[in-house]
Amino acid sequence: GKVLNVEKSRLDKVYSNESLIPIIQALGCGIGEEFDSAKLRYGKIIIMADADVDGSHIQVLLLTFFFRHMRQLIEDGHIYLAKPPLYKITKGKIERYAFSDEERDKIFEEIGGGQAERYKGLGEMDKEQLWETTMDPNTRTIIKVEIGDAMKCDEVFSLLMGDKVEPRREFIEKNAKFVENL
Repeated sequence: GKVLNVEKSRLDKVYSNESLIPIIQALGCGIGEEFDSAKLRYGKIIIMADADVDGSHIQVLLLTFFFRHMRQLIEDGHIYLAKPPLYKITKGKIERYAFSDEERDKIFEEIGGGQAERYKGLGEMDKEQLWETTMDPNTRTIIKVEIGDAMKCDEVFSLLMGDKVEPRREFIEKNAKFVENL
């Protein structure tokens, strides 16, 4: 589900949020004044979300949470994004995964056609597909979040989700021409 927008929330709301409490507890390093990165229980924190706009929004919300309240975890290289595929392409015994429409089309060209199964989300995959594409350390694609990525994400998130209307309107007007698929 959707995570709290920490950009617009008071600290007491962040600390008591139903979506964030399990994350804070699982990580074991606390939050706010009690945050201690040395108590982190995991080497990698991998954010897994659907490969669509809603999934990207959830990633941004979580990155903003980590950037605002557990920044040291990003700086120390613990935060990653899982990259699940959008499509599974099959032709005979050939199976390939595509992460975008463009990559799907390129694979079709390479193998001379085939069929594409569009994943609607992680929940639509069976356990074998989820393991093979997104969870298996030998075959998954994960992207390490760098502090520059989190800062850019935070800037855009603050702009689009913040209280100031005029900068948001200007951003949308300037970038609307780049939108290809809503």
